[in-house]
Amino acid sequence: MKWKKREAEELAPELIEKYQLSPITAKLFSLRGINTDEKLAFWFDATEDDLADPLLMHDMAKALDRINRAIDAGEKITIYGDYDADGITATTIMTETLGILGADVHYFIPNRFTDGYGPNLNCYKRIVADGTKLIITVDNGITGIEEVAYAKSKGVDTIITDHHTIQEREPAACAIVHCNYPGQKYPFDDYCGAGVAYTICRGLMQDTMPELLELAMIGTIGDMVKVSGEGHIVVKRGLAMLNQTQRPGLRALIEAAGLTLGKINETDIGFNIAPRLNAVGRLADANMAVRLLLSDDEAEVTELAQKVEKLNDERKALTTQVYNDCLTLISNNGWQNRQTLVIYQPDFHEGVLGLVANKIVEKLHKPTIVLTKNDTGEIKGSGRSIPGFNLFDALVPLKGKLLTKFGGHDFACGLSLTEANINALRTEFEHSFKPAKDLQVKYYDMELPLQDAQPDTFAEMMKVGPFGTDNEQPLFSITQPQISNFMLMGKDKSHVRFNVAKAGGKLQVVGFNKAYLTNNLLPFVNQLFVQLSLNHFRNKVTLQGIIEDITFAAPKMVAPAPIVDLRQEKYVMGFADRYLLFDEKNISAAEANYGLSTDQLELVSDYSGQNEVAVLLDVPHNPIELDKALENSYQQLYLRFLLDQLPVSKIPDKSAFGKVLKYVYKHPTLKPADYRMVAPYLSLDYDSVLFILRVFFELGFVQLKHEKLVGVQHPVKKPLTASNYLKSVRSQLAFATKLRNMPREELLDYISSKIN
Repeated sequence: MKWKKREAEELAPELIEKYQLSPITAKLFSLRGINTDEKLAFWFDATEDDLADPLLMHDMAKALDRINRAIDAGEKITIYGDYDADGITATTIMTETLGILGADVHYFIPNRFTDGYGPNLNCYKRIVADGTKLIITVDNGITGIEEVAYAKSKGVDTIITDHHTIQEREPAACAIVHCNYPGQKYPFDDYCGAGVAYTICRGLMQDTMPELLELAMIGTIGDMVKVSGEGHIVVKRGLAMLNQTQRPGLRALIEAAGLTLGKINETDIGFNIAPRLNAVGRLADANMAVRLLLSDDEAEVTELAQKVEKLNDERKALTTQVYNDCLTLISNNGWQNRQTLVIYQPDFHEGVLGLVANKIVEKLHKPTIVLTKNDTGEIKGSGRSIPGFNLFDALVPLKGKLLTKFGGHDFACGLSLTEANINALRTEFEHSFKPAKDLQVKYYDMELPLQDAQPDTFAEMMKVGPFGTDNEQPLFSITQPQISNFMLMGKDKSHVRFNVAKAGGKLQVVGFNKAYLTNNLLPFVNQLFVQLSLNHFRNKVTLQGIIEDITFAAPKMVAPAPIVDLRQEKYVMGFADRYLLFDEKNISAAEANYGLSTDQLELVSDYSGQNEVAVLLDVPHNPIELDKALENSYQQLYLRFLLDQLPVSKIPDKSAFGKVLKYVYKHPTLKPADYRMVAPYLSLDYDSVLFILRVFFELGFVQLKHEKLVGVQHPVKKPLTASNYLKSVRSQLAFATKLRNMPREELLDYISSKIN
């Protein structure tokens, strides 16, 4: 990752004076392009009265006319929603408004497990058969070609209201109200489903309907659409309405979540309210969440909110369970060195697959697909990706070949396939992986003036909010900090906390999941990138930094050590001139796993640099390779030995060889790939099984017949040590183990003797 500082012209002094902006607020506004009187006035003062005319949105007039005719005629109207927080709030907005107008309105949200996302023909058939004369979709429908055609053939009209990508073919709906329809005149193009529904309701009521803003705001934050432009009005005013809400369902949900009415911000919505609504659709029937938001019955909403809370707790537990199971499968199958992951277990809960895939990507930095089997035998899954690898482009060629269903975008997808195609998907997904040639560029706002960093700083920063997509929370840099009071914290000691000081100011900093940071690495910390938050402890409020990233540099010393042993540190620092590799196969792993660009990496055999700061990143195959590398001239050399291409981490014991050979003889109908499933039964990982099979091939104990592994009848007896492959791997493994575990002084003496 490469960090760049945002740059912009400073605000005019008269604007700073007019709006009474602190230096930090003025700087943040300028960096976001909010730099004129008109833009600042909009940011501070705009309300729902400043939203554009709903009739500017595509097909709005047609939609309003058809809805009003249905209301006047007493026709049954069904709102067809979606099971996420956006779909739930959109359904609530539309149902409530039509109810106010006296419509015969009903709502339906498809079941994630039996109906899937979006238009479903069987669902449309049931809705039509139930007497509905007008279907209004919210947060879905733009792909419903067949479903809308069916409804139309039965004399039922459909109004599509959506914000998802418009396909080449459009449904034959009586109206398509879409915030990003090509050529439309509405000035804001990134509403969520709830935002589009709110716009329609403004048109129907000919009123700004401020009481609906709290719902539109939850959908906006939950669906991660823009919070700039009109999105700023929806979120800012929606938060204001929520913090004084009289809606029983929201009040019950807020109380159950442990939040305080009057102090709820966009972070609370994104991390507490929206996930609870999402949990209902992930694990149960999302119609229950709509019922919660619509109900005026205090007893009912209390009961429903408690059910939502239990589902959210269950969602957390399931996510943790499936995540841990996935890590076990990765280890057992020897997938640690793969560039991509396709993880399947038939009893994974479908509702948490996307959450788990995201957690695996965060931990392992590999594009990941997690699969399960539903009740009908269909394999369904969710995928997540890493910066620089387009998941959609990698998988869309497989639609109709290996994948029966597929949809998504650059970083996320959903898919279905048959169980027989899972291994083929693994192969094709791995072949599709091409790491980004250039490092991902991320931007920070400014250097944090620590001497002025007080709780008031946070209040000043919040004037530039609410924050979200297209108005990211400010990110500050602290360059060359003085670090003290470093400690690990948390139940599993996976988080860190320490103080930083600079130029007479100080700040406490917290790093979540930063356990790789140790006292040994602190001198190398060059730049911290932090977001600010308030810490409430014992009735005292202090400002704190939350670490987003860290960059490192060689410590500034009068006489830098020529050789530095960093074998025990599992984090690669990006400050060296060159990262040297002995094995070409490790280049892609270094790019993908450690965020190193191609121009930073070089094979030892090709290296001709002079007086550079270099890192030996992987393990040489033998002492000769290491000695050859030490003939080069380095300014400073860091020893890491992190990567290797060894087939196993240790040589299996003799009993393991016996178990595998016995199994081969007893099961002559299995292919080599089938042993991926057999490995856990043998109490081995897949890499160990493959290693053992390769030794047996060389010794003539097993062979392939018609692509099946079979035992050779009456083989020539040979000891395992007769295998040259086993001896070669044992030798490499012993050398790698020695390099990684040699006492520090002994290793430094050896390296120094070779360099000098």
